[in-house]
Amino acid sequence: MMQKKPWPLHDVRHWLEPGPVVLISSRWQGRNNIMTLGWHTILEFTPSLIGCMISAGNISFDMIRQSGECVINLPDASMVDIVAKIGNCDGDHIDKFAEFGLTAEKCEHVHASAIAECHGSFECRLYDDALVDNYNFFIFEVVAARVKPEPEWPQTLHYPGGGLFRTDGEVIDRRKLFTKVS
Repeated sequence: MMQKKPWPLHDVRHWLEPGPVVLISSRWQGRNNIMTLGWHTILEFTPSLIGCMISAGNISFDMIRQSGECVINLPDASMVDIVAKIGNCDGDHIDKFAEFGLTAEKCEHVHASAIAECHGSFECRLYDDALVDNYNFFIFEVVAARVKPEPEWPQTLHYPGGGLFRTDGEVIDRRKLFTKVS
C-alpha cells in the first residue's frame, strides 16, 4: 500500500472542495452582479438550506447582505470560460450579464435575475446571517428551483484552485445499498 505524504494546509481544497462551481446573481438598488463561487454546502433538506462563503471584499457580499436574497445558478462545463472570466473581474464597473452575453431571467420569489444559460437556478433568501460578520458565511433558504430536464446529469465544474477546473465523472449507482430513504 502506498504511504500518504504531507500536503500543504493552504491547499486542502484540492481534495475537499465541496461541490460544483456556481454563479451567484444578485440585485440591489437597481444594480445586478454575478460572481463565481466554489465554497458552498448543503446544510439541511427541509427547509432546503445552503451555506455559502462569500468574501467581504466582493461587491456581491454587500448586495446580498442588503437585499437578503440571491440566485444560485448551476453552469455546466460548456460555460468554463465565462465562469473563469466572471470570477476574475470586478462587478463595480461592468454589467456582467451584458459583458458575457448572459440572459437575465425574471425570478418568481426574488428580485435578482437567474441566468438562462445555466442548467439550474435556485432562488434564495437569507435564512440566517449569524456567521456573516465573523466568517463571511451566509445561510440561504432555497425558495424556488428550476432545472432543465436534460441532461439529467450535466457535466459540472469543480475548482481545486490555481486556475484549474475539474469536471465530474460518471454516475455510479449504488441505490440498492441505501436502506434509508432521503
